Amino acid sequence: MTDSIAGSGAISPDAAAAAYGTPLYLYDLNVVAQSHADLVAALPEGAVLHYSLKANPHPDVAGVLARLGCRAEVSSTGELDSALVAGFAPADITYSGPAKTVPEIGEALRAGVTRFSVESVRDLETLSAVARDTGRDPDAAIECLLRINADRPVPGMGLAMAGVSTKFGVDFARVLADPEAFQDTGRVRITGLHLYMGTNLPTEDVLLGQFDAALAMCGELARALGREFGELDLGGGFGTPYAQAGERPVYPGLRTGLEKLLDEHVPTWRDGGPAVSFESGRYLVGSCGTLVTSVVEVKESKGRQYALLDSGIHHLGGLAGLRRLPPLRPGLLRLPGSAHAEDTEPTGRPVHLVGPLCTPLDQWGSPSDLPALHAGDLLAVPNTGAYGLTASLVGFLSYPAPVEVVTGGGRPTTASRTVLTRTPVERN
Repeated sequence: MTDSIAGSGAISPDAAAAAYGTPLYLYDLNVVAQSHADLVAALPEGAVLHYSLKANPHPDVAGVLARLGCRAEVSSTGELDSALVAGFAPADITYSGPAKTVPEIGEALRAGVTRFSVESVRDLETLSAVARDTGRDPDAAIECLLRINADRPVPGMGLAMAGVSTKFGVDFARVLADPEAFQDTGRVRITGLHLYMGTNLPTEDVLLGQFDAALAMCGELARALGREFGELDLGGGFGTPYAQAGERPVYPGLRTGLEKLLDEHVPTWRDGGPAVSFESGRYLVGSCGTLVTSVVEVKESKGRQYALLDSGIHHLGGLAGLRRLPPLRPGLLRLPGSAHAEDTEPTGRPVHLVGPLCTPLDQWGSPSDLPALHAGDLLAVPNTGAYGLTASLVGFLSYPAPVEVVTGGGRPTTASRTVLTRTPVERN
């Protein structure tokens, strides 16, 4: 479903709720563009930036970043489709992720993707075999970044992606012990390294610590594999508030710190040496999104107060794989357009914020800093542009997905809804 409102001015959460009802996600493309500008300013001059579509694959959101010169990082055929619709050229897409299958590699190759992040010997072998069987131009090289799992995690990681036992990448020690297993095969050539250490890192110092650890491995790997690398993908981990009020951080010392590390570890990077790249999803789009929900009913049960909402964990915070321990506790704000906006003072009494799903697990905590809530009030969860709708239980109980409203960017406001459908599948 799509709809549009004439004009290019940004629409407010209240106005979006009045126009489309709730629940809804509102994405502001102006914020996406500013986030991109801030991150580019914090990285070394000339650095390559990849947008990780897993954060938010909405083609309008991703399209802003494509037009601004980002490359794309995808991990499924669905994300690949979204990246192509958003305007990323196949040559600017890197296909990553563990457990790549023959059909999805074939689909990516047929779409024109020539860059992959490989995570095992099997990944290399499968890619080489599929490339041979798809009948591609034998002179057209397929470039691979070898994803490395460090020997130990970097201190300060909230969710370590390397340095621990993990399904991601090849252990650093394994490559050093058996470099012959990681050589070019046919048209598949290892042209760089992929070193993603952690996600949503809290401070500039922790970011620099992980980049230092990543760069320290590059020299040893180049010597072990007997090659110079054309690209060093140092990952990301750039943090931003999630489902809570707060400003997206800026990193005033990151560029200088990174350039110093690069001068130390890769002195040729300024003079035609390897391209230095980074990837981000959360930082680029996290602050652009707001989830708007309505209070359906307020009720009492055995001395507790419940506010029943028309949104819940099927729209935000349902992805257990993100290891949100303790469970996600969004910071909700009551919007000015609520039914009883005159009530502004916090009650001091906990109110259990629960959704419509038929499970007691469908709840967002019990804050005591909200004003008295009434049926019809509008609540907003800020900073939900990343890992919101597509990181949730959208199929559970078959509720319709929230409307996604896109505003700003000098374009008319648009609205659409993702619909899950069932289609016949032929036998192999």
